[in-house]
Amino acid sequence: MNTAADNPNPYPAVKIGIVSVSDRASAGVYLDKGLPALQDWLSRALKNPLQFEPRLIPDEQQDIEAALIELVQSGCALVLTTGGTGPALRDVTPEATLAIAHKEMPGFGEQMRQISLHFVPTAILSRQVAVIRDQTLIINLPGQPKSIAETLEGLRDADGQSIVPGIFAAVPYCIDLIGGPYLEADAAVCKAFRPKAAIKTFI
Repeated sequence: MNTAADNPNPYPAVKIGIVSVSDRASAGVYLDKGLPALQDWLSRALKNPLQFEPRLIPDEQQDIEAALIELVQSGCALVLTTGGTGPALRDVTPEATLAIAHKEMPGFGEQMRQISLHFVPTAILSRQVAVIRDQTLIINLPGQPKSIAETLEGLRDADGQSIVPGIFAAVPYCIDLIGGPYLEADAAVCKAFRPKAAIKTFI
């Protein structure tokens, strides 16, 4: 029988899908940096025990749709994609994401573009979307590791105070609302927001 000593982490285990969409990386032309960036950031940002389901796939809408559906069916509470969100002809990640959606969550894309516009004017070319399918939140993120961290964490001033909230601040409560596991974020990385009535204490 397992005891508290065997399982010292009090937070529920969470399965997270991480998807990197890239023709060249999936073909082995260059090393994918998206999956390591996502796994590293999530491992620092969440206190829960995490199980990652990684996928590296080309810019093919059918392949992206199939991967997203598979990850939802496998029990992922959260799926994050990186790559394929620009205006280029092969960029079809948003189309694939919307095609399998039950609900669209436009605020995530709006906030990501607001954050990125602090760095580059071409942020208006980004087409990231977020959706819900069943009890899974799916979010398209930018393709560069630095941009991934910026949009998830938000912007801080020289003293470390939040200037513009990152999108991950809303992720744990969103997952609460769709019936997923309780995600506990590390405030040192990204402080999540929940109404007082939704906050749980784990010992």
